[in-house]
Amino acid sequence: MTEPLQLVIFDCDGVLVDSERLAVRVEVAVLAELGWPLGEAEVIERFVGRSEAFMAEAILARLGDRLPDDWRDRLDRRYRAAFDAELARVDGIDEALDRIATPTCVASGGSHEMLRHTLGLTGLYQRFEGRIFSASEVAEGKPAPDLFLHAAARLGAEPAACAVVEDSSYGVQAARAAGMRAFGYTGGLVPPSRLEGPGTVLFDDMRQLPELLAGPAGTNRRRRFA
Repeated sequence: MTEPLQLVIFDCDGVLVDSERLAVRVEVAVLAELGWPLGEAEVIERFVGRSEAFMAEAILARLGDRLPDDWRDRLDRRYRAAFDAELARVDGIDEALDRIATPTCVASGGSHEMLRHTLGLTGLYQRFEGRIFSASEVAEGKPAPDLFLHAAARLGAEPAACAVVEDSSYGVQAARAAGMRAFGYTGGLVPPSRLEGPGTVLFDDMRQLPELLAGPAGTNRRRRFA
């Protein structure tokens, strides 16, 4: 018998806020300027779902001493400009969150500073305040299970009683590695075939999520954390 859910863990980018399209556009442009021309598909494959630290290390390894001193600031400014101008919530996320009775949290590869910015811009920060976790808090980001296990431990939930909502291959791999139920949102940039795997339910409309969580793969229940 499937254990009732104690916690639903949401990724942020591409799941709560529709930021991946904007971020990939910025990354393609800035990486080309820095001397590493990549197409959108390759940026998606390499970096969507990975932590900010992973991307920074990859850029440093590729470009090394050729990087200008302000390259991180340049990337951050371009992200913020794009988000400030165009960022929106993922379609249907409000309806989904309003109907999910199980406690929720956010666990993202982004920094706390960027999470405050993007969730704040879209009016979602207060929904999750005090229950927002960043890969900067753990040793290894996705696809390692560290971040999801950290979020569950902090909120007193058993891994087997957690569901993870992700839009990246690295995210669903991390959920599986953590022994959690994975729900792969296919309405973003990553092909559905990259999200398929054992213990993973795929869906393309956030409005479907409450029913999926309440079904055999989820078994939803209301619970208060002490």
